[in-house]
Amino acid sequence: MVTATEHPLLSCCEPSVTAAFVIYLVAMLAIGVVAWAQTRDLEDYILGGRRLGSWVAALSAGASDMSGWLLLGLPGFAYVSGSESLLLAGGLLLGTYLNWCIVAPRLREATIRSASLTLPEFFARRFPEVSTLLRMVSAIFIVIFFTIYTCSGMVAGGKLFNAVFGIPYHLAVGAGAAAVIAYTFLGGFLAVSWTDAVQATLMFLALILVPVAVFSGYGTNGAQEVASFPSHFLDPFVTADGTSLSMVTVFSLVAWGAGYFGQPHILARFMAVDSVDSVSHARRIATFWAAVTLSGAVAAGVAGHMYLGPGLADSEKVFIILVHRLLPPVLAGICLSAVLAAIMSTADSQLLVSASVFTEDFYRVFLRKKAGQTELVTAGRIAVMVIACVACLLALDPGNMVLDIVSYAWAGFGAAFGPVVVLSLYWRAMSGWGAVAGIISGGLTVLIWKNLHGGIFELYEIVPGILFATAAIFVASLVQSIHKELAV
Repeated sequence: MVTATEHPLLSCCEPSVTAAFVIYLVAMLAIGVVAWAQTRDLEDYILGGRRLGSWVAALSAGASDMSGWLLLGLPGFAYVSGSESLLLAGGLLLGTYLNWCIVAPRLREATIRSASLTLPEFFARRFPEVSTLLRMVSAIFIVIFFTIYTCSGMVAGGKLFNAVFGIPYHLAVGAGAAAVIAYTFLGGFLAVSWTDAVQATLMFLALILVPVAVFSGYGTNGAQEVASFPSHFLDPFVTADGTSLSMVTVFSLVAWGAGYFGQPHILARFMAVDSVDSVSHARRIATFWAAVTLSGAVAAGVAGHMYLGPGLADSEKVFIILVHRLLPPVLAGICLSAVLAAIMSTADSQLLVSASVFTEDFYRVFLRKKAGQTELVTAGRIAVMVIACVACLLALDPGNMVLDIVSYAWAGFGAAFGPVVVLSLYWRAMSGWGAVAGIISGGLTVLIWKNLHGGIFELYEIVPGILFATAAIFVASLVQSIHKELAV
């Protein structure tokens, strides 16, 4: 075992590592320039003209979903908690599969029929009686939770650039943000989706390579090393102090999977796939990719505990340290680029969806109803810069933990939009006021529950958020239905 305290975190980077970063960033910007040339109107900028093939749609959805927390937050959680992290990974894998099965085909068809480019626009056309209110409420919660979510990417980028290049954290946050803004500003959805496919491939390879590098170094003794871990580290249902994991904690970890149905940046990939026939193929690709990368992230955390011991001050840097310690410079540069890829693949999607909502559901609806396509694309690009700057300001505290920030935003979207999306696709009797009530009750429940502590309030806020949102949808829809019958 190599203890973490025997080494400085990461010193100045090898030239080959720096070169790998530079090549990667130049390649991403080049993709952005190519996508710029193919971005003709707002539909191209927001949904890439709805021409994503199954491979790009699946990898783009996976990369934009997992983000920097897959290579920072989840390995850090596994490093500290061991097998408990399998409950979280299992919930996410199940959620990935069910989202492609339940939501993807119907949402793609529904948004084609209604000519909707964004989630709020789909809600507005599905429930025309409250279209303006629905757009406004949806846009407000999307901007709130995506600003929080984008902040997590900025924090992850700050940790990466700080660890690899020794840049002060505050400047590192700005460097990561600049890279994301550049090609999102340029190419819109096509740039984001194409780069996501490249980034997903890098993440996939890195999360196989690093755990293999650690365990192969131990040879036949690797199993003995794992067996020597404390019992709580090997049992997913036992805490560090030897007590059984509470049902609240177990349910909270598995419930992460329920958040998938309401994530606008993932749902946008479903809307942009080239045909319903591509969905089933994309589902298989996405599920396999998620299974391998989630397993690799957990294995990386366990490998870090084996190789470095339990002494890391910031557990979310365990993957970065393993890369630096174990891999030759060229491979280290590729794997560290994969961390940047994970960060950028989600932050760019979040920025683009936020900008799309601002442009399509606020700017055009309330400010400039007759705005032309060029003006709308320009407004979207300005929105990208503004939202990114706000997220940067929120990310400046170096004590921020990536997984904590992601869990908050993930719960917000899952509760505010998940029940509304699923029921709007499957329940014809759902009403517009039901949709409004569901979004507001789900979003507010998360915002309030997150700040309450003790007892039942230790339950992950996505669970009560989804329950209250679902109940509000049914009650409001039934009340509206009764009111219509009485009026007749």
